[in-house]
Amino acid sequence: MVTYRTSMQIVRDLLTVTEESGASGINVTALLTKANLSHSRLSKFLDNLTGAGLINRIEFDGKNTFVLTPKGRQYLETYEKFQNLADSFGLEL
Repeated sequence: MVTYRTSMQIVRDLLTVTEESGASGINVTALLTKANLSHSRLSKFLDNLTGAGLINRIEFDGKNTFVLTPKGRQYLETYEKFQNLADSFGLEL
């Protein structure tokens, strides 16, 4: 049986990978690989995440780099707490 990730799980994965890249940020190719998404899906998620202020897009020499914002870090912490609460009740997100 194949299990698919929900949109919330994909957002968590993208934010986690971006956070792990540190202050230097992460480029699109690395995000594609580490988050296991197609380019078109990744573009939609990145537009939503930058629009919500969870990550910042930094353009340098025509290349985009993404860095997690404090708001994105707070989202990840809250998501983890909520995930732990749901797990304690045997629920899946």
